[in-house]
Amino acid sequence: MKSIYCLLVIFVCSLFSFTALGQTKVYQLNLKEEINPGAWRSTKKAFEEAKANKAEVIIIDMNTYGGMLDYADSIRTKILNSPIKTIVYIDNNAASAGALISIACDKIYMSKGATIGAASVVNGQGEVLPEKYQSYMRGLMRTTAETKGRNPKIAEGFVDPDLEIAGLKPKGKVLTLTTAEAITNGYCVNEASSIDDVLKQEGIINYTKQNYIPTFTDKIIGLLTLPAVSSVLILLMIGGIYFELQSPGIGFALLVAIVAGLLFFAPLYLEGLAENWEILLFLAGIVLLILEIFLIPGFGVFGIMGIICMVTGLALSLVLNDFFDLSVSGSERLVQSVLIVLGAMVGAVFLSVFFGGNILKSRAFQRLVLKDEQQSKEGYQVTKPQFDMLGKKGFAKTDLRPSGKIDINGEWFDAVSNDGFIENGTDIVVSKIENYNLIVRKQTNANS
Repeated sequence: MKSIYCLLVIFVCSLFSFTALGQTKVYQLNLKEEINPGAWRSTKKAFEEAKANKAEVIIIDMNTYGGMLDYADSIRTKILNSPIKTIVYIDNNAASAGALISIACDKIYMSKGATIGAASVVNGQGEVLPEKYQSYMRGLMRTTAETKGRNPKIAEGFVDPDLEIAGLKPKGKVLTLTTAEAITNGYCVNEASSIDDVLKQEGIINYTKQNYIPTFTDKIIGLLTLPAVSSVLILLMIGGIYFELQSPGIGFALLVAIVAGLLFFAPLYLEGLAENWEILLFLAGIVLLILEIFLIPGFGVFGIMGIICMVTGLALSLVLNDFFDLSVSGSERLVQSVLIVLGAMVGAVFLSVFFGGNILKSRAFQRLVLKDEQQSKEGYQVTKPQFDMLGKKGFAKTDLRPSGKIDINGEWFDAVSNDGFIENGTDIVVSKIENYNLIVRKQTNANS
């Protein structure tokens, strides 16, 4: 009896082992958003996890209208170099960058009513870019299709409106294939209703499926690397630095700049976009600007070099590049990045100049700034300027940025400029007295 029981246990264990060994390991990645740094990060991590878990099939559930070409090309390359079988299920749309990624996969399945194609390169406003960008995209589509044994002329037709394909695409239209057309022309294996249906049609019945689930960190990094968020972080970073240089000692503005800088560079560094030299270039620009403001009078070479270094460091951190080789991203992406940086910098200076004073006086800001109360019983005394100083004329003894020293009839006074920066030696006039401070402005012809 014991022998029979032991044989039964061995049989059951063997049956379970055989079933487990016979299961196909499937790994699923969802690409249902714009192709951007977040999508590239998800793809990298998903393929790494699939390899670590010894998955035999990676299936991509896709529904996207496209996105950034440089990241789409990175995803395409990752798929082409993968030793694991790749299948894409187009659940509605695979447009532009999505089409490039799809034709890099070994097998393509599409849902009823889905489309693939329309891969012309456009800018952020949807305008078709010049021929050199279309030529690069045509080459990518063509070579990807050839690699996977698909008709390269059809892939090229996704991009080129001037290409005519008999019976399929007239001249003057960019090609987009329906599910039925994709099946007829070898760009789709078959129509499918779901991921499970795809696996069933592939003959994968007994399988275990693991989904890539983005972590909270992945979501935060994806959010921080969005162009719109990067613009806001640059604005806060530059605005904080500018505000701190104009009103030294506040501390809060500098803290905002540091936090914004960390939030800007950290995710880009983790994504492999921001290199060490690009971050150092940005920091070198800040140092040059500080030297120009505090140690070197006027505004000259150091200030201009500082701004160039800052803009270059920030712009290159936003694109895929190998030093100054932009063959992956293209010069258009670099131009967009430079415009984002310059726009944010101008916006930061504008907000600091026009709203800085109000921010300093606001109750909310006063709560954030640590300050000691200086009382007369503790020995502090304040000498209020004489009101007869109103209208007095003199000149700036030091640069007013906006505070500094002025000279009136050979006497030095602390003063604050009402005209922004006033260079030393400039003739000034006392326009008002506010909070025990002399407020001055430049003399004009009417004042002389």
